[in-house]
Amino acid sequence: MSRVRVHNFSISLDGFATGEGQTEEAPFGHAGMRLHEWAFRTKTFRAMRGQSGGSTGVDEAFAQATDPGIGVEIMGRNKFGPQRGPWPDENWKGWWGPNPPFHTPVFVLTHHPRPSLEMEGGTTFHFIDASPEEALRQARAAAGGLDVRIGGGPTVVREFLAADLIDHLHLVVVPILLGRGERLWDGMEGLEQRFTSVESVSSPSGVTHVTFQR
Repeated sequence: MSRVRVHNFSISLDGFATGEGQTEEAPFGHAGMRLHEWAFRTKTFRAMRGQSGGSTGVDEAFAQATDPGIGVEIMGRNKFGPQRGPWPDENWKGWWGPNPPFHTPVFVLTHHPRPSLEMEGGTTFHFIDASPEEALRQARAAAGGLDVRIGGGPTVVREFLAADLIDHLHLVVVPILLGRGERLWDGMEGLEQRFTSVESVSSPSGVTHVTFQR
């Protein structure tokens, strides 16, 4: 059976994966881009943005592992956009422009489904109101035998962890304190006992990569 994977999921020292006050201009709220600066410097993520160069060390090694073997992504509505409640219209098509970086089907979990949205480059967003188990069933059916990536945000990752559905969890601990926002670890006591191995690797950038595998 295909595996369920989380990659490059950044959290602060106090466990927050995004800041407070998300808007269209501030996708991560008051955290800004501080949780993700390590990634934006890598060769892989710069290439995604049409830029050349970038780091080639530890951070790049983890960044390279994001896409191989992935057939589908599942994300929460707040990763797709800042809107809350019923959609005011269907003009919002995500943060990423006409050619999003996923290049696979993407299932967006929302209590307010809307018609599927086909974008350039092979990305199609499907908006579904489903439990983690049902969302995973639909994602696996669309993945063609490949793995499923849980893309975030923290609420979605926490829900899939609570349902014990994640096989590979790669977290990036960033040495900042946010103090407020959305925490990953709430309700996750004893999480490490579900996995057969836990490894950590420190990077010269200051972040620590922690990988849980089974």
